[in-house]
Amino acid sequence: MTTHQRRRRFKTLAVGAAVTCAALTMTPAAGFALPTGSVVAAAEDTASPTTFRIATSGFVDSFNPFISIYLLPTNSIRYMYESLVQNSAEDGSPTEGLAAEWDIQEDGQKWVYTLHEGMKWSDGEPITSADVKYTYEQMMTVPELGTANGNLVSGFESIETPDELTVVINLKAPQAPNPGTEIPIVPKHVWEKIDDPVGFMNDSDAVGSGPFVLESYKANESISFKANPNFWRGAPKVDGLQYIYYTNSDAQVQALKAGDVDIVTGLNPTQYKALEGVEGVTTQSGIGRRYSSIGLNPGYQTRDGVPFGTGSEALKDREVRQAIRQGVDRATLLDKVLDGEGVLATSFIPSSFPKWHLPDNDPVLKDYDPEAAKATLEGAGWIEGADGIREKGGEKLELRLAVDADDPTEQSIAEYLVPWMKEIGITLKVESTDSDTLSAKSLKGDYDLYFTGWSVNPDPDYQLGINTCAGLPTNDDGTGGATQDGYCNPKFDELYKAQRSEIDEAKRQEIVHEMLAMNYEDTVQVATWYGNSLEAYRSDRFENFTLQPAEGGIIANQAGYWGYLTVEPVDGAEGSSGQSANTGLFVVGGVVLIVVLGGVVFMLKRRKNSADVE
Repeated sequence: MTTHQRRRRFKTLAVGAAVTCAALTMTPAAGFALPTGSVVAAAEDTASPTTFRIATSGFVDSFNPFISIYLLPTNSIRYMYESLVQNSAEDGSPTEGLAAEWDIQEDGQKWVYTLHEGMKWSDGEPITSADVKYTYEQMMTVPELGTANGNLVSGFESIETPDELTVVINLKAPQAPNPGTEIPIVPKHVWEKIDDPVGFMNDSDAVGSGPFVLESYKANESISFKANPNFWRGAPKVDGLQYIYYTNSDAQVQALKAGDVDIVTGLNPTQYKALEGVEGVTTQSGIGRRYSSIGLNPGYQTRDGVPFGTGSEALKDREVRQAIRQGVDRATLLDKVLDGEGVLATSFIPSSFPKWHLPDNDPVLKDYDPEAAKATLEGAGWIEGADGIREKGGEKLELRLAVDADDPTEQSIAEYLVPWMKEIGITLKVESTDSDTLSAKSLKGDYDLYFTGWSVNPDPDYQLGINTCAGLPTNDDGTGGATQDGYCNPKFDELYKAQRSEIDEAKRQEIVHEMLAMNYEDTVQVATWYGNSLEAYRSDRFENFTLQPAEGGIIANQAGYWGYLTVEPVDGAEGSSGQSANTGLFVVGGVVLIVVLGGVVFMLKRRKNSADVE
């Protein structure tokens, strides 16, 4: 099921499907169909009434907070490690984290934080300012340890710790965004003993400061977290969380109906409607913080200017990219593909953050206009040929659209895009592949167009930062950076520095809007929609979820840990017992086959995040 957080694109990734017989076929209703004459002999799986089970198909790169860029582990890290400053449940504004309070000095160039007294790591060791200093300085001095959040410390000059409860961040210039947010603080006494912190997976028996700590991880099967009794806000109301992998989104829905999981997120409109009215299940459509878009390859290069990737030369022309945007009817896509469950996007900052969102009436925004698109291409020297396809210098205007073969949303959008592009004189060749391959290609810039998306945090600084030239990868295989779309515009970078230093919020807002308008005109993406977050949970087993934002918000994929912090079992609720939806034993012709239904997983490839792609 596609979900959000902050980093890059969401895709379906085929990983580790262990099927010893090709005779199994997938069906939307049940997730799989047995061959004729097969017998199921599945193990009984009884759920604990105090363990909250979450359906997932998310990809895990690692649980290393310095490195991880994918949605599922990034979300998990929010539960494992507290930041100095947390995003509030009410509206995402800064609130207490490890720091009980902070003081802004020298016009925003010095931030002084005071930690709560008596905090402990999950192993009982005290949490002190030394842990904060260690975390920040690792990111500041080891580039690889800044993979996930390096841009957030790019303005740090030095870190001081006058005592065990005081942290002083000295900045190179005044900074408007609170520098204590969004950086998970790790325990120095654990991490300083790790020989290779860059390669450390951190995937078992983790020591953390958040409400839950990672206990175990089985790739494409499950992830188990246990409640942290030392969490400074108090221990959670459930004993643990368990993420359970399913082969596809329909299998997740069936698991929820059967009571084999307690929540499913990232539902599509059809699935959402099918769950309405199901006994014991409550559905919820919340304000999302994710944007979706069509990524256009502008020509990738490393931070040192070394080009890489296989993007079409035509797409290096901004006018060609603008024409593509003019030829996409986003309103139809929202209506027909998303069933209206969202709003049209203007940029990569969602409308759920109205202060920073590029207003719908901004003069830079253009409507769907295929005639204007034709004129734009004509002006760029692309002349219509006898077959209606445009040519320039003897080359046809032919582009590749990378599509996930297992993602019906992408397949549906592609069906609209092909004739729309043909109408303006572009041949769009759809290349469907497994998401594993697709993800690797997107990282390496080996595409012309593809579908992407990120989940965005309450303050826009991070998302703006990964659109700067400094966000470009350091290596020509696409690694070593957190770029959103391979975007690099020195004028954008200048504005980024200006907004970061602008303490006056109204003035900063103007700068952010100017940046979004610039990115819109440069058109390295066509932002399509901000989809609602469609969720469903077993209300007969669990209750008392905290939403973010408080008014019309979401449970899962928050910019924080509130969703599962306060959840508690319903009085008298019992665990379900039935066939495990993850694994099963099949007897076919006297041969026992073990099938691991973890073969297809959706990923927020913040193709670095999303930032979903947090």
